Amino acid sequence: MKNPRVHEKPWVKIPPWVIVGAVLILTPIFVFMTLESLNRQKENTTRLLVEKGAALIRSFEAGTRTGMMGMHGGAFRLQTLLVETAQQADIVHLIVTNSNGTILADNELSRIGKTYGTDLDLEKISRSRTVRWRYVQNDKGARIFEVFREFSPVSADRMGRHRGMMRDRWRSPMEPERMDIDGGQIIFVGLDTAPVEKARHEDARHTVLMGVILLLLGFAGVVSLFLAQAYRSTKTSLSRVKAFSDNLVENMPIGLVAINADGTIASFNQTAESLLQRGSRQVLGKKPQDVLPPSLWKVMAQLEPGRDLLEKQADCPVSEGKTIPLDIITSRLEDENAVFLGYLILFRDLTEIQALRKEIETSQRLASIGRLAAGVAHEIRNPLSSIKGFATYFSERYRDVAEDQKIAGIMIQEVERLNRIISQLLEFAKPMELRKKAVSIQTLAQHTLRMLEDSANQKGIKMELKAPPDLKHVWVDPDKMNQVLLNLYLNAIESMENGGVLSVEMDQEHMRGTRVMISDTGAGINEEHLDHVFDPYFTTKPTGTGLGLAIVHRIIESHGGEVKVQSHPGKGTTVSILLPFKVEADFRESNP
Repeated sequence: MKNPRVHEKPWVKIPPWVIVGAVLILTPIFVFMTLESLNRQKENTTRLLVEKGAALIRSFEAGTRTGMMGMHGGAFRLQTLLVETAQQADIVHLIVTNSNGTILADNELSRIGKTYGTDLDLEKISRSRTVRWRYVQNDKGARIFEVFREFSPVSADRMGRHRGMMRDRWRSPMEPERMDIDGGQIIFVGLDTAPVEKARHEDARHTVLMGVILLLLGFAGVVSLFLAQAYRSTKTSLSRVKAFSDNLVENMPIGLVAINADGTIASFNQTAESLLQRGSRQVLGKKPQDVLPPSLWKVMAQLEPGRDLLEKQADCPVSEGKTIPLDIITSRLEDENAVFLGYLILFRDLTEIQALRKEIETSQRLASIGRLAAGVAHEIRNPLSSIKGFATYFSERYRDVAEDQKIAGIMIQEVERLNRIISQLLEFAKPMELRKKAVSIQTLAQHTLRMLEDSANQKGIKMELKAPPDLKHVWVDPDKMNQVLLNLYLNAIESMENGGVLSVEMDQEHMRGTRVMISDTGAGINEEHLDHVFDPYFTTKPTGTGLGLAIVHRIIESHGGEVKVQSHPGKGTTVSILLPFKVEADFRESNP
């Protein structure tokens, strides 16, 4: 047994350029999208802190106004309100300064009176309601988001009414000097960014993670598109290959039977149906022993172990007791891992091949006989001339003796008959010399029919000629074709002793040539004689020489055509001649 071939089934392979291309295209896109998302998160965080700081400033200003309106017999203490407001968890510091940067109020009492924000344009900020922001660091190095703008605790319409009272009564408990509210003040709100930064970092991590996931999904999508396209292309290719192979198997000129591993017939093409005269519906899915001739399915059992192919010839019986010779090839089917799949049986009809072999053997035999006849004819002809001379001499010498005169006449006739036979032998044996030219086969047929018109009328034979009007000329030797037609017409007339019909039909076969069919309604030829009608000296006539059809066969064969005989005893005979169209060699002959 042969070793099984180990061959792994390849998975779908992705070309490297697809992966590189997908990475080069998708990575910049998703990096840009991730950075954009991070920037938007940063901007949203900043906007949130700014809005929160502005809201604290507005609420502090509102509380300051409420405290001022609620004063009763005592000063409104800004410092107390500021300290209470700064106790919120996310507020790091709350500072009020004048336009010179002097701290007027602070949640850290130790910083009151010191300066703050001198690196800013405090004069400009003290006159602007626009909220501004910046990042600063405290003493411990922690990052603080600071929001600042003009501090305006008193509305404009009440400022004049309370100005004097505020100047005299508004004092910070620890401030040595009174606060000047005529100048602009600035409020600074420091916000703790740790919770926000933590949330932003979480969002950034989530954004990056989502970007990576989307990148992978995009890459997977590109690869999936490629795989889908590859699958679609492969499926299309497989469909085409399957359609081609199915069409090839179905229309191949030899019979095919495929048998599964379970022993049932899986395929049965048209040629097999035609040769075995069984429809595919009758055999598919069934055991070959039940539906196929024994000469086919027994070949499978003759495959020896380790042998994958067997060829043999056998006679195969088909319907109605008919038997045809077949050339049968049987093969085992195995996959790439040497797993048995079934059997394949191919077969072809050898009927035509055997007929060709017989024709070749006949031609070879005729050639040998012709060479022999040529040698014999030369040896016989000279004695015949002497015999004819003596017969003529005795005919003249014994002119008055009737009996001798009759005998001498018979001798002369027989010598002339033998001479004609010898002439035919020589004609049959010598090489055929053809003088081809383009002629109308219809005109030749009409001419030869007119030559035999009297003989046909005497026997009551009707002659018919049928030919299409556009019949092409044939490239033949006119004299040789006249000889062929005369021989065939004479044979037909001699076979119809009690009258009948001599029919000549002509037609053109596509890409082959012009076919001439000469039919009669005479006695016909027995089936056992049909294979020998072209043999020299074979005849069923009492006075025939048996060279007529042999000469016809040789002339047609020399023209590159073919001649066939079909006959039914008691119904008549048909001789079919095919004359090929003018070929390249004929052109060279006509244009040397």
